[in-house]
Amino acid sequence: MTLALGGTAALAVLNRKVAVTQERGHALPLTDGSKALITVHPSYLLRIPDAEAKVRERAAFVRDLKAVRDLL
Repeated sequence: MTLALGGTAALAVLNRKVAVTQERGHALPLTDGSKALITVHPSYLLRIPDAEAKVRERAAFVRDLKAVRDLL
């Protein structure tokens, strides 16, 4: 299992541009037979100005991390 934190990491792992917000949280197959999961980069969470959005995005990030844990 590979966890790609952000679009740059996802590009390096998947060899294609990724819409992180659309593809996050889903296990994607890799060419070697393993899986990858994409989520936002943690620094993104620090840059969200709206308090409610920050809480919502942090919860989604935690869900993504739990999904990786459950897939291991």
